[in-house]
Amino acid sequence: MTINEAQNKIDDWIKTYGVRYFSELTNMAVLTEEVGELARIIARKFGDQSFKKTEEQLDLADEIADVMWVLICLANQTGVDLEEALEKNIAKKTLRDKDRHRNNNKLK
Repeated sequence: MTINEAQNKIDDWIKTYGVRYFSELTNMAVLTEEVGELARIIARKFGDQSFKKTEEQLDLADEIADVMWVLICLANQTGVDLEEALEKNIAKKTLRDKDRHRNNNKLK
């Protein structure tokens, strides 16, 4: 699925099942919550913390998808074409950083 297709699919879901979008401020708070849930898994799976018994079934892919869902909701309700924005962002980073990371001795 393309990013535009994802934006349309989530918009259709919201209109069919979700009644309406949460406010932008609420979605920003929900995004923060979802990023925290993702961070918990990353900290336990790749960091120094261990999983609690109640966390053993947490799903990394599902948490990443939750973050994407809320980001797409925010994009939809604020009129951002994510596919276009991402293309522009990649071009910006390429122009700005094309040599920077290769020349960073910390990355070698």
